[in-house]
Amino acid sequence: MDIVIVSGSSGLIGSEAVKFFHNKGMKVVGIDNNMREYFFGAEGSSEWNKSQLIENFPNFEHCNVDIRGKDDIFNIFEKYNTDIKLVIHTAAQPSHDWAAKEPFTDFTINANGTLNMLEATRKFCRDASFIFTSTNKVYGDTPNRLPLIENDLRWEIDTSHDYSEFGIDESMSIDNSMHSLFGASKVAADVLVQEYGKYFDMNTGIFRGGCLTGPSHSGAKLHGFLSYLVKCAITDQEYTIFGYKGKQVRDNIHSSDLINAFWEFYKAPRKGEVYNIGGSRYSSCSVLEAIEMIKEISGKELKYTVSDEARAGDHQWWISDVRKFQDHYPNWKYEYDIKKIIKEIIDATQERFES
Repeated sequence: MDIVIVSGSSGLIGSEAVKFFHNKGMKVVGIDNNMREYFFGAEGSSEWNKSQLIENFPNFEHCNVDIRGKDDIFNIFEKYNTDIKLVIHTAAQPSHDWAAKEPFTDFTINANGTLNMLEATRKFCRDASFIFTSTNKVYGDTPNRLPLIENDLRWEIDTSHDYSEFGIDESMSIDNSMHSLFGASKVAADVLVQEYGKYFDMNTGIFRGGCLTGPSHSGAKLHGFLSYLVKCAITDQEYTIFGYKGKQVRDNIHSSDLINAFWEFYKAPRKGEVYNIGGSRYSSCSVLEAIEMIKEISGKELKYTVSDEARAGDHQWWISDVRKFQDHYPNWKYEYDIKKIIKEIIDATQERFES
């Protein structure tokens, strides 16, 4: 049986990958040690998700392993060797706020952990495809230099700009900007994955995500804005918006749509290819617009305050231009727009916290 290795298998994207590739008839080996609880406390724990995967997917094997442990990672890869056809690397320290608290932890997970995964792939299954979930934070705060216009509920880019119609493409520089330490560690990992593809002639794909979201997200204060926003509304907690008057714009892509993009790449892989991936113009919202949609769909009115202080290195406006990926993989298409995403997150959150 063909093997898929998924790091961060209990998280949002990892768990979606487990379900998808298990249903394709493959054995899935998950690597996850619930570091989300260490990062974000009990509310960020992904143990509930791990338990569901173990219970419902018989060809799923969970490995409670830290990706920083080279020997442990190599042992897993050596066990399955060339039966491994695909590696999906989603494990990470995902918060740019949290990274400043423990820079060594952030960097060793995001950079060194990625190196361990890449070297294990090269050593034991070099013909496998390697998919890496990078981030739009590799561009630092360069997007904030774009000509933005303030509207009633959102910031929007000037219509005369090249990015107006489709969003930001992969040609934007990742240099000479403030990334946050999280962004810097993800840049290191991002470039490593590119280099293994181009230097070692391996099948590697780098997906620079906007806001990745869905009902399996264990949203917390410092990570997972849409999931945590819904959670605060459903559980009657107050939410703090940091900066930009709550009009900062994010494109949101459902985890299922992202995994379908991974599937297309797996079927026809490339060497060290980089893609901006997100909801694009098809699925975007500001924080204030999201609050309005949550109220409209759930009937819950969120209590929130707006802080004048924006998070360092945060984006004021981000829309992913996904045309490069669509050009390479024309069979891929969206199934979820922003309202469908929010409705699904609300239903799942109500089931978890109101039942």
